[in-house]
Amino acid sequence: MKVSIITVVFNGEKYIRSCIESVLAQDYPEIEYIVIDGNSSDNTCEIVKSFGQKIHRLVSEPDKGIYDAMNKGIRLASGDLIGILNADDFYASGKIISEVVGGFSGSDSDLLFGDLIYVKPDNENRIVRYYRGKSFTKSRLKFGDMPPHPTMFVKRKIYESKGLYKTDYRICADFDMISRLIAVEGLKWKYMPLTMVVMRTGGVSTSGIRSRLAVNREILRACRENGIRTNSLLIWMKYFRKIFQLTGRPAELPGFKPG
Repeated sequence: MKVSIITVVFNGEKYIRSCIESVLAQDYPEIEYIVIDGNSSDNTCEIVKSFGQKIHRLVSEPDKGIYDAMNKGIRLASGDLIGILNADDFYASGKIISEVVGGFSGSDSDLLFGDLIYVKPDNENRIVRYYRGKSFTKSRLKFGDMPPHPTMFVKRKIYESKGLYKTDYRICADFDMISRLIAVEGLKWKYMPLTMVVMRTGGVSTSGIRSRLAVNREILRACRENGIRTNSLLIWMKYFRKIFQLTGRPAELPGFKPG
């Protein structure tokens, strides 16, 4: 089973190397690695090119945002499974892709996800949140809850038949995608009790009250478009649930350490 991993990046010279190294450290042999760069003005492309043929496809050109870049990568992908790893993130160990493939084997699931760790941007050893995918259920969508998107792997044929990310969303096309696949299409999904991805805090969806307001507006829109009955109060309640992600954190990262 071939796995395509897509990394989208724009001016990501600070962390792109550790992201790439975590992919190349995987012990699974059939990986296609695609990097979509938004025409960076820093040294991002030079860093990517320094890995040579280990990067199977590099596209560097202007895009219409992160979801447009993700769609470019999906269109180029030839793997049976597709995972998306953002440039600020890295896989938690070198066995993640092997575990994911094993999770799909013998299963009729169309998508699979696991757990996500949040760390301080400049101190990967300081864990600040632990996002367990285990708590996700279809009913949680009305609260704006979704599985940890960076840990999600989807069969390529699903993107081909059900469509790509909607580029008129600025922040929450991932929530819309998951809502569409689970609430509308009724696809089967599987949770793996595995810490898959380490994410540095400080992304666009977690940076201040204005961003939270924008996120909630897009979540409300996605719920309405996908037939999920909800309201603004229910969506705001998800922030209370995140308090529980601050407890029960592992003491240290389970495997791969970025260079």
